[in-house]
Amino acid sequence: MIGYARVSTGQQSTDTQVGALKEAGCSAVYNEVISSRTPAEQRHQLQACLATLEQGDELIVTKLDRLGRTQVEVINRLHDLQQRGIHVRTLDGLINTRALGKMAPLVVGLLTGLAEVERELTRERTRESVEHRRQVGGNLGGRPPLPKVKREHILRLRSEGYSIRNIAEMTGVSSSVVHKICKEALA
Repeated sequence: MIGYARVSTGQQSTDTQVGALKEAGCSAVYNEVISSRTPAEQRHQLQACLATLEQGDELIVTKLDRLGRTQVEVINRLHDLQQRGIHVRTLDGLINTRALGKMAPLVVGLLTGLAEVERELTRERTRESVEHRRQVGGNLGGRPPLPKVKREHILRLRSEGYSIRNIAEMTGVSSSVVHKICKEALA
C-alpha cells in the first residue's frame, strides 16, 4: 500500500493526511504542498508515487480530490491505474476498487461515462454562451483594454516616482496590470 497526500498552500500541512495514511498501513507516503491547478507533470511527488506503483499495489489517498483538480482528471487517473492493475482506495470510503472486485471496471466505467457527459454538457453550454454573446454584441473573451487616458495616468504617476503598489491603490487597477503597462512603456 502506497499513500499520496497533498495540500494546496504553505499555510496548510500534509501532517494529518500523512498520519492517516500511515495509520491505514501505507509502507510509503508521498506528499507535497502544491496547487491542484499545477499540471500533473509538474507535481513531482505524484509522478514519483505513480511511477512506484506496480500491478497488484494499492494507492491510498484520504479523499479522491487529492488525485486531481477536476472530475475528469480524477476519473482518467483512476482508469489508467485500473488498466495497470493498481487498486485505489480513499480513506473517506468513497472508492475501494479492490473491494469492488469484478465490479470495479463497471464503477470506473460509469464514472468515466458521467465525466464524458459532463464534458459534453460543458462544451454545449460554452457554445451557447458564445453564440448568445455574439448575437447581443457582448465581449467574447478577456477583459477590455484599459482606456488610453487611464494608461497615460498610470505612466505619469510612475514617472513621478510612485510605486506600483501605490499606483494600483490610487487607480483601482491591479498591481500586475500596472506593472505590465509600465514594462510595455519601457520596451
